[in-house]
Amino acid sequence: MAKKIVFITGGTGNMGWAAVQEMLKKPNEINIKLLARKSAKNEEKLKPLISKPNVKVIWGDLLDYDAILEGVTGSDYVLHIGGMVSPTADWKPYRTQKTNIGAAQNICKAVLSQPNPDDIKVCYIGTVAETGGRNYPIHWGRCGDPIKISIYDHYAVSKTVAERTFVESGIKNWVVMRQSGILYPNILKNMDPIMFHVPINGVLEWCTVEDSGRLMCNLVTEDAAGNLGSDFWNHFFNIGSGKDYRISNYEFECLLLGTLGLAGPEKLFEPNWFITKNFHGQFYADGDKLENFLHFRENLPIQDYFNRLANQVEFYFKIPRYLPKSLVAACAKPFMKKNAETPGFGTLDWVKTNDKVRLSAYFGSNEEWEKIPANWKDFNIINFDKDNSASEKFKLDHGYDESKPESELDIDDMKQAAKFRGGECLSDSMKKGDMSGKLKWKCGHCGAEFEASPALILLGGHWCPECYVPQKSWDYDSIAKTNPFFAQVWYPSHGKDENNKYDFDELFHMNGVVWDDIKR
Repeated sequence: MAKKIVFITGGTGNMGWAAVQEMLKKPNEINIKLLARKSAKNEEKLKPLISKPNVKVIWGDLLDYDAILEGVTGSDYVLHIGGMVSPTADWKPYRTQKTNIGAAQNICKAVLSQPNPDDIKVCYIGTVAETGGRNYPIHWGRCGDPIKISIYDHYAVSKTVAERTFVESGIKNWVVMRQSGILYPNILKNMDPIMFHVPINGVLEWCTVEDSGRLMCNLVTEDAAGNLGSDFWNHFFNIGSGKDYRISNYEFECLLLGTLGLAGPEKLFEPNWFITKNFHGQFYADGDKLENFLHFRENLPIQDYFNRLANQVEFYFKIPRYLPKSLVAACAKPFMKKNAETPGFGTLDWVKTNDKVRLSAYFGSNEEWEKIPANWKDFNIINFDKDNSASEKFKLDHGYDESKPESELDIDDMKQAAKFRGGECLSDSMKKGDMSGKLKWKCGHCGAEFEASPALILLGGHWCPECYVPQKSWDYDSIAKTNPFFAQVWYPSHGKDENNKYDFDELFHMNGVVWDDIKR
């Protein structure tokens, strides 16, 4: 195999660092170019790598075009993992938008400026947050399901716009992989109000940080070996560690707390501290597709994996294992409640201040919050069937004949898909099977006409850039009335409510940001 040059962003973060460690194991196959922000922390972290002959560190950030250009120039692969993520992204929405979208624009510009742009293959790491809340009975998902960004999720807005930027850029070989929640040692330390921004009966198919690193490395080696073709490139995939990592958020709390020797959730929390909707997460009906291409899963039982995580944290996190559970609960529960009362972001603070907008988004209303039992014995915990066969009865309709091979899809399929989205395909013809050529579409909700590739619309689940990705409102109830495709993921958790409209200006203003800044 000819040695490959890989440019990676986000290489000092959790997933990116794991990818770098995997690629370092192949010094005769891979040269690494790593973008990193200049800081004392990063200089110390990267010191052992700088002297390696197959590693080049490029100091700069995602908005530094010259640094991006240096990384892209001469590279065979671009692995774009970097970006601002939660919980920081929740507190700094303007910076999140600017960074994540600007990075996508810079990378695409740099790739397309090369004398050999068609030879450079680009992987964009998206997020499960793009498809938003998927509580039962829509808890099984796959690529092509509707984009539905949760209210207030500025991170998901930025990632969705960035994803569209890559897919529609004109880059010949791209792949989108939507990352799920990543399990890594420091996740055991996270004590942020966002811990209550997950429904107890919500679900997620987690991915371990080690699997994520192997995924990136194997993309390069499998493609270099000629094992990846047109059924991989220019497609969307969901990233997950498989069946054993499909757990409810209640099960996650039990694993997390139990592994650290803390009392169970019933002793540390009350069920009405947790939101009931408007987060994200799903089990993947199509999650094995990526594994079949890239063979990245370790397949370690999830309890064994959590035990491994617990052994990697500092000693003081292990102290509760040796204390009586009653003492741990007595000490920890007041701290947990104070976290839930954090001004602006804590769920109990919304109740205390009667924050009607957030109560509506995350519970439905204050009245709906009051209906949540305060005692666990009165709270119904769902036991989920996690076998792939269970996904069939929950599969969403994508609005066209999916039994047809992509190579056979034609303009009639596009028109059928557009109709199911409440709009129209204005183009009269397309080359059969051409998923990358842009067609003209019309949104039935706002009337906007736009161009987009069939890959973006049918395979990625995107639709109108004016209203489908929130621009000035999350007017989802109105959209659902005209869009049967989108209604599938809205009405199951919201019903048909005229008040389900959220003003974008107001949401950003509450975070100290105004819409005019976002537009700029």
